[in-house]
Amino acid sequence: MASPFVLFAMSLPQCAPFGLTKTHSAAYSLLAIDTRRLRSCITTMVQVEHRTRHRTIALFDVDGTLSVARKAADPATLAFLQELREYVKVGIVGGSDEVKICEQLGANAKDQVDFFFAENGLVAYKEGKILATESLKTWLGEDKLKELLNYILHYVADLDIPIKRGTFIEFRNGMLNVSPIGRNCSQEERDEFERFDQGAGIRKKFIEALKKKFGHLGLTYSIGGQISFDIFPQGWDKTFCLQYVEKEYDEIHFFGDKTYEGGNDYEIFSSPKTIGHAVNSPIDTIGQCRELFINPQQEALHGSTSH
Repeated sequence: MASPFVLFAMSLPQCAPFGLTKTHSAAYSLLAIDTRRLRSCITTMVQVEHRTRHRTIALFDVDGTLSVARKAADPATLAFLQELREYVKVGIVGGSDEVKICEQLGANAKDQVDFFFAENGLVAYKEGKILATESLKTWLGEDKLKELLNYILHYVADLDIPIKRGTFIEFRNGMLNVSPIGRNCSQEERDEFERFDQGAGIRKKFIEALKKKFGHLGLTYSIGGQISFDIFPQGWDKTFCLQYVEKEYDEIHFFGDKTYEGGNDYEIFSSPKTIGHAVNSPIDTIGQCRELFINPQQEALHGSTSH
């Protein structure tokens, strides 16, 4: 049913010849002046109603999508996410833990988006409030976890690469993050290792060795960022977060840079539950989102108000 406001606005011109006398003419003229503004308001109301009914959410990877790897996102990118929330719901789904994601997207990042998924969604927030957490330690068990950790440390010890630093394994809530060079390296050393790894395939060979040794554990290995790869149970990739949004939204768009097979965006990018978009930088992300979500609605609004 149309609202009383809309019914009144539509019936006013029709009632004018019959229900308005000379006594009312001044008031009627004043109301008639705002006909165009009234049409614009009605158009906006209809668009808001359509968005609510259509229910669309855009999910974003962090490194390479909203920021340069492990660097703070540009303020313009963060401002764009707030602008985008006027058109669709917005969610973050990163492989890092929530502390690292907040270092890149701001200390209050969990409150600045509709959904915040750290560690592929193994730590999940909605509107700043915790939804659920999952534990790798509980799932795998202490004995199997210790065996896996010991093998990784021995492999790193025997690995011949140009430089090594510290923190080769980072134990997260729902996954292990393994870095052959060590997470304590500088940004310059990160860049150097990434170039070296592209030719030497250090991380790919490491993963193949782990698959051969621990194939019975049902684990997934996913390359992410510049210097590391993640280890988590099968099904605990970024598609894990979809359980929190798939019943609530008709369209789930995902934007990520490592969408190739073996990249940590591949599973969610190629999932039949999502509409995947491959990006190559934060600027590319913003451009694609404007074309998909913002420009069509603005054009529709301008078209309606120009008549």
